[in-house]
Amino acid sequence: MNIDPISMRNEKIGKKVCDTLNSRGFSAFYCATKEEALSKALTLIPEGKSVSWGGCKSAEEIGLIDAVKAGNYIVLDRATATTPEERQQIMKQALTCDVFLTGTNAITETGELVNIDGIGNRVAAMTYGPDSVIVIAGMNKLVSNVMDAANRARTTAAPINAQRFDIKTPCKIDGACHDCNSPDSICSYIVRTRRCKPEGRIKVILVGENLGF
Repeated sequence: MNIDPISMRNEKIGKKVCDTLNSRGFSAFYCATKEEALSKALTLIPEGKSVSWGGCKSAEEIGLIDAVKAGNYIVLDRATATTPEERQQIMKQALTCDVFLTGTNAITETGELVNIDGIGNRVAAMTYGPDSVIVIAGMNKLVSNVMDAANRARTTAAPINAQRFDIKTPCKIDGACHDCNSPDSICSYIVRTRRCKPEGRIKVILVGENLGF
């Protein structure tokens, strides 16, 4: 019998965390693979609805962004903008879309989400606006508590994310967080989501693989 101890452990703790998230008003689902996560996510997005997203590497990695673009949805994609003004307009429209897709920088074993953002559009949509929010997260985002979650967001996720942008921050230079006050900082907002209101608005799909950063 071929036993994968990592998958077995992920499923056990993943389902436990989903139960804890559900107790806090989220709708949480554990999926063992990227393929299962994609299938589940698509069942949560009704056809014909408007869909947008923030920077969401995890959703890209399971194929969700491509599936939405190819599906029967009204897609609000800021990457299609041809001017900075048009980009801003699409980002504002995303705040009132039907379904918003995002990742999360960290999930605690006690069922809370912690996210860090540069200009606040992603955390704003998670908090209020879109009718439904779908969070895609790999097991690498799981931490013990809120303190560890904030630390992961600032010292792991943000310095990696900074490498994607043409910015001038200390973490862009050496890959480490310096708690900077740079004008280019991508750590302007740190949001802890400890409950979901109204219940079920935020759906969390926890995937038994590593996704994003």
